[in-house]
Amino acid sequence: MRRVLTLSTAAAAVAALAVLCVAFTAGVAAADAGAVPAASAGNGPVTSDAVPSASAEECDPGDGTELVGCWNGTHYEESVDFAETDGLNETQLEALTDLTMARVEHVRQRPFKRDVPVETVTRSEYANDTASGGNGSAAFRRWNDQVWEALFVVGDETDANDEIDSVFGGAVSGFYSPAEDRIVIVVPDGESPDIDPSTLAHELLHAMQDQYHDLTRPRYVGVTQDGDLAVDGIIEGEAVHVEERYAARCADNWTCAEAPESGGGGGSGAEFNFGILQTVLQPYGDGALYVRELRDEGGWAAVNATMNDPPESTAEVIHRNPDYEEGNVTFQDAATGGWETYPDQGVDGAETAGEASMFVMFWYQSLEYGHAVLEPDATAQQNVQIHLDTEANLETRAVYNYAHPVTDGWAGDELYPYRNGDRDGYVWATEWQTADDAAAFRDAYVRMLTARGDGEFADGTVYEIGGESDFPGAYAVVRNGTSVTITHAPSPAGVLELRPNADLALPDADGENGTDGTDGTDDTGGDTDTDGSDGTSGDGASDDDGDGANGSDGSGDGTGSDGDTGASAPGFGVVAALVALVTALGLSARRST
Repeated sequence: MRRVLTLSTAAAAVAALAVLCVAFTAGVAAADAGAVPAASAGNGPVTSDAVPSASAEECDPGDGTELVGCWNGTHYEESVDFAETDGLNETQLEALTDLTMARVEHVRQRPFKRDVPVETVTRSEYANDTASGGNGSAAFRRWNDQVWEALFVVGDETDANDEIDSVFGGAVSGFYSPAEDRIVIVVPDGESPDIDPSTLAHELLHAMQDQYHDLTRPRYVGVTQDGDLAVDGIIEGEAVHVEERYAARCADNWTCAEAPESGGGGGSGAEFNFGILQTVLQPYGDGALYVRELRDEGGWAAVNATMNDPPESTAEVIHRNPDYEEGNVTFQDAATGGWETYPDQGVDGAETAGEASMFVMFWYQSLEYGHAVLEPDATAQQNVQIHLDTEANLETRAVYNYAHPVTDGWAGDELYPYRNGDRDGYVWATEWQTADDAAAFRDAYVRMLTARGDGEFADGTVYEIGGESDFPGAYAVVRNGTSVTITHAPSPAGVLELRPNADLALPDADGENGTDGTDGTDDTGGDTDTDGSDGTSGDGASDDDGDGANGSDGSGDGTGSDGDTGASAPGFGVVAALVALVTALGLSARRST
């Protein structure tokens, strides 16, 4: 169903339309750590669209599809009569699917309309099938590289599309294809096809969504990165919410199979770019919290209504506010010197990153490079912790925080990659709710720059970062009221070509970027010091050799975006990666008690 983010067309090769199950914690095996009582599976207002489940006596093999909690004669309170320790044969897989469909019906309080085929594929087969490789034009790949470089997640010498392929190839444990009306479960190489019941329930819920809402409709494919993540907020949020209810019943009174120990993950050698990974995960946590709130207030009818009118921005999902207002982004292409946009990519050449991606951008600098950007007076370790500290939690899995004052005031953005021969650049126009919001974003972005450069930032002057950095080149950051515009090119002269009307000065001839580290405007509500020494975790303007996160604050090995992914636990495929993230930081995944 998804383009799987405009951040890439990586999953388009899975199936032109596919709903992925990207896992992010220990899953069903952890349900008893904080499972809600079984009664909570039916909480929320009772609405006319909720159908009561059939009794065991009412469930017969010849019954039609109108009964809830009964599929092919299997009642939701039954259990399978075989052990899954040696893997599943075809007959056993069908029996497990029938039982899981009946249980999903009971939890979701509506019937399936037709059978859903379930197949298995090995991890290596899935990775080979989904690698973008020749998929996507050279123009798209170059355009997309600039998007992720602008987010300071994928460096100048790294292929963003390959990094995205790595995340999806190693972190996806299953998917449902609306185009083919089938579920594919990803299982470890060289092992019998054990299936995580949580994964199966998750994907079956996507199949049910498709049967009621038709996930091939254009409204379920965001046209931008932010729009795609936003739509996934309701699609994945409902699936995770049902998963939670399912896990609660397993912990309480259902007999449920244990999740495979390997979890279908990428294995001990899996490597991920955590910046991309944490961006992709945003809908699974925030979306589930959003759906829980919708259901608490309006029952399943409220969830159905939101499915019919999906969120348009990650800000709406993060703040659980369906009335979140966006502003108008003003941008006019005035580039000279042969610079051109990509009119056939994105929306007229532009990408919209959105609040979730912007938060990850700043947070990732602390995890990967040891730079304290979100909160400069705290250590890099404390900045990393911001992502792990949440006001609301799910019962069976960790969730992650994507809200912070630096990005909370997002009102819109348009990121335009440019090309000029073999040179690349971009102009990123952002809009904020208030001038103070704009100033907060501008100051954080400047901190991110000065953490890499050798000098201080001077307002109105192009800033340079040396070639030893992952993000070398020249940058301009200009705030005008509620607007902040960022420009990047390989050289200061290129920045002036991209923004000839921005009234920017070149750096001093001796290479100094300037001395004034403040905004330089009088309506910021207090300027923030953005010199290099305050923009890092006490290590000054360190270079990008990746060891900045080592430090005395214990923020991990900082040796690259792949990290140490050797840890494993039962659950979805991405659990190994996220356990590694938490373990590397000396932190524990949060769960409610």
